[in-house]
Amino acid sequence: MASQALSSATGLGLAVTISNWKPRVEDRTWWLSSLACNRSRTRRPSFSVGSVRCKAVGQNNGATFDNSVVYQGVYGPWTVDKSDIREVILYRSGLVTAASSFVLAASAAFLPDDSFLSQIIKQNLDYLYVAGSCGLGLSLLLIHIYVSEIKRTLQALWVLGILGSCVTYITIAQPANQNLIRCVLDNPSAVWLVGPLFAALTGLVFKEGLCYGKLEAGLLTFVIPTVLLGHLTGLMDNEVKLALLAAWMALFVIFAGRKFTQPIKDDIGDKSVFMFKSLPDDEKKALLEKLEQQTIK
Repeated sequence: MASQALSSATGLGLAVTISNWKPRVEDRTWWLSSLACNRSRTRRPSFSVGSVRCKAVGQNNGATFDNSVVYQGVYGPWTVDKSDIREVILYRSGLVTAASSFVLAASAAFLPDDSFLSQIIKQNLDYLYVAGSCGLGLSLLLIHIYVSEIKRTLQALWVLGILGSCVTYITIAQPANQNLIRCVLDNPSAVWLVGPLFAALTGLVFKEGLCYGKLEAGLLTFVIPTVLLGHLTGLMDNEVKLALLAAWMALFVIFAGRKFTQPIKDDIGDKSVFMFKSLPDDEKKALLEKLEQQTIK
């Protein structure tokens, strides 16, 4: 889910000033719809004829929740309710499921082939792949992003990746009596089919890195496609792939674990924006006109 533009852990602020511009209804709508990251505010941005200044500032890094707290959004006040908490927990749980499944499956590459644990993992690689894919799908379903087109694109990539995985398993892996992961390892061109699934994951971690300034998310944005492209092209030797795979595992665990250190409201973002987008067009227009009158005063 999307939330405030910068990590509460970093405490960084973002300020944008536009001089000599008078806000209009259509300008206000465009400004909000162009944001890719949720930016939760505790204060309503102030507008004036001479200048416009909006600021998203990092807040406490605690993960505590108080349903009596009222946040001031762009379109009005909002609070965190039980359904919001449930969505955020499910979103983060999906990430943990994806990370855990990936780490377990990838750990087989570092274990002795004849070890008991390695044999157990290899026998269940397809189940781990399904669990991880479902976890990622759940997170993509519940993620909060202001721009709907971006969210739908990530979801479409996930669907393409699932379809490609099914095609690969049915047409290549099953006839060869292989699990899906072994099939992709032995047939690098299969990355074209399963790749969209990992492209969706890359988009998700990129969004998290952009919105919260998380180093591990930023690094994952480069590590994931590098590993896949290196395997697809054959330009990367096994030692380098194993090193990057280990980095991927470590970063993914840190990324998923740190999600639970964030306040619930971070993954909600400015709830008033989503409430506004759900209104009928006539109510949207009326609300914008009311807010415009308030800012002029």
